[in-house]
Parts: sequence; structure tokens; C-alpha cells
Amino acid sequence: MLRTHLVMSILFGLLFASFVSQPAIFFMVLIVATYVPDIDTAFSSIGAHKIFKFLQWFVHHRGILHSLTIGIALSIALAFLWPVAALPFFLGYSLHIYLDAFTPEGVAPFWPWRKRTSWKVITGGKMDTSFFVFLLIADVIVFAFMIF
Repeated sequence: MLRTHLVMSILFGLLFASFVSQPAIFFMVLIVATYVPDIDTAFSSIGAHKIFKFLQWFVHHRGILHSLTIGIALSIALAFLWPVAALPFFLGYSLHIYLDAFTPEGVAPFWPWRKRTSWKVITGGKMDTSFFVFLLIADVIVFAFMIF
């Protein structure tokens, strides 16, 4: 679920924050990148926008856009266009792929190789909710240590 993707990215953003020169940009790009793989489905908050409808005719959910191959390619492009955005983009994008790999549908992380990785975590299920709560608590603890 988006909430789990979000708290996972926030946790990693907090862990990286003291090592980056522009934390505000880092966090903004990280959060946006967390959403990007789901532009391939109209059921996501970002994919529901009309601008992505055309793309959804050509790709299916958890297909090519849910691969580290695309995440790396986009991050390399960003490294040339806006270098400060490359690392947070890759981090947010790859964390999304990582979490989706735990669901029964899984992902094919090394496209064009079609081998899928998957597990048993049902989106919105008890384990997903428990992991969300765990990450949320971890976010609060890490944030508290940062400000004190």
C-alpha cells in the first residue's frame, strides 16, 4: 500500500538526511520517486491521472516499470539533468520495487529477464499493516533521535 511505501521511504530519507547537501530536495524527490512505479496502474493515486492513461495501454502493472533496470536508467538520466536528484530518485524507486517483491504478484526486478521475485505479504493484509506500524514507529524513533 502507498502508506507502507511512504513510511519506508521516509525512514531511509531520515537515515540519509545528515549525509546529503540539500535535504529538502532529497526528501521531495525521494517521496515522488516512491510513487513513480505505480504510474502503470489506474488504481494508484498517481496512475489515476489522465496524463498516464496513454502509458497504461502499453505497460501492465508490475511489469517493466516495476524493475530496477528502469529505476537505474531513470536515475542515470537524472544524474545528467539534475545530479542532486539522482540518488533520492533511485532510493525511492528501488524501495518501492523492494517492497512490492514481498507480495504474491511480486516483480521482475531485472527486466528484460522475466524471473519474478515474490512472497506472501498481502497488500492491506495483517502482515502489511504490521510492517507499516513497525516502520511508522521506526520513523518516529529515528526522527526523535535526530532532533534531540
